Amino acid sequence: MFRISKDEELTLELLQEFLTEHKNEVANKYSKLKAAYESDHEILHYPKKAKHKPDNRIVVNFPKYIVDTMNGFFLGNPIKTVADEASVAEYVEYLNQYNDQDDNNSELSKICSIFGKGYEMYFTDEEAELCITYIDPTEAFMIFDDSILERPLYFVRRYTDRKGDEYGSISNSSGVRYFKETGGLKWLDEEWQPHYFPGVPATEYVENAERQGIFEPILTIVNAYNKAISEKANDVDYFADAYLKILGALANNEDLEFIRDNRIVNFADDLGENKNIVVEFMEKPSNDVGQENLLNRLEALAFQISMVANISDENFGSATGVALKYKLQAMSNLEKTKRRKFESGMKRRYKLLFGHPASKVSKDAWIQLNHQFTPNFPANLLEEAQIAAQLEGITSHETQLKVISVVDDIQGELDKIEEENKEPEMSPVERTMFGTAEEGLTDEQ
Repeated sequence: MFRISKDEELTLELLQEFLTEHKNEVANKYSKLKAAYESDHEILHYPKKAKHKPDNRIVVNFPKYIVDTMNGFFLGNPIKTVADEASVAEYVEYLNQYNDQDDNNSELSKICSIFGKGYEMYFTDEEAELCITYIDPTEAFMIFDDSILERPLYFVRRYTDRKGDEYGSISNSSGVRYFKETGGLKWLDEEWQPHYFPGVPATEYVENAERQGIFEPILTIVNAYNKAISEKANDVDYFADAYLKILGALANNEDLEFIRDNRIVNFADDLGENKNIVVEFMEKPSNDVGQENLLNRLEALAFQISMVANISDENFGSATGVALKYKLQAMSNLEKTKRRKFESGMKRRYKLLFGHPASKVSKDAWIQLNHQFTPNFPANLLEEAQIAAQLEGITSHETQLKVISVVDDIQGELDKIEEENKEPEMSPVERTMFGTAEEGLTDEQ
């Protein structure tokens, strides 16, 4: 974390120190994590082998699989933000739709899984609408105070234009200021320009308290797996291009070309006393069993240490009910930790947005917001319906509906059920007919 005393002035010299430290962090950590997710693994950069040796470079991208699987489990079902007041709920929905927030949340979650943290920045566009965007830590960083609360003091974003010149912006709790790095660090404006947000207009989202990416602990396992499976492919190539050994006979170049092209070996029986001829391929010892055991062990460790389930495993789909819950228990625990961190960031998001003059609701309306996360568990609707039916008379109807995953809006579903159970209203003609009939029956009685 980048920290500074809240009473210390952020001079150009101090800002330069932070920028240099951030650049080193990008080079030594974040670039490697990004490369791993994008299939640019260590094995691709090993020294080349001699031309006559097989040199396969196979990348098995566990990092991407783990990140995308966890992201689908965490936000495969979009976050629902509800509020006590209808006007607040409508405005939140408007903000989410205007900013395509479901996609923003998904991308921000993916960034956190890759790098261990990510950023969300807030601004107003040319229509004076509140806007939200995501930024990964290779392009930005937050500077906190040195107190135990670690309050955000500055948010720094850096970028490169099409000419290769480096620029950036820095925001504090009241304004924003722009700078240029190329040719020496310097301010591009004399004063801070107000942004009107009630705090630094950005939020840091973290994957966990350690700010560690989800696949960062298994990078050595991934590298070992890539190396092992590549060497196994090299062995296959070696055996496909093995040397032919001929003992007890001398074959000239024409014979060797004939053998190579036609794959036929035929020697005459008039070789004199030396009839002990051996023709066979030269093979190095095979360790196929050991290689397979190593690959299986490394694959199991990759998913075990990352705590993400291997849902493509052929044995995974056969589990149902409680057994499936146990298989997903570790990933579910991981999701709960991430949910708390993500929800904390969302609270700051709406606190800053609602505190801006362009907001259509009161600045303290963020307190009534409730963010609902629904993990994307594989659904067994038959089993869920059976459980819900067995809860009849034991629990409330609301609790029954919570069991069924296809029901998104429980209160809305209860209202629909109540409406369907009501007697249909009679038209004026039907009321006249039935009313006359009833009166007639009463007269006869």
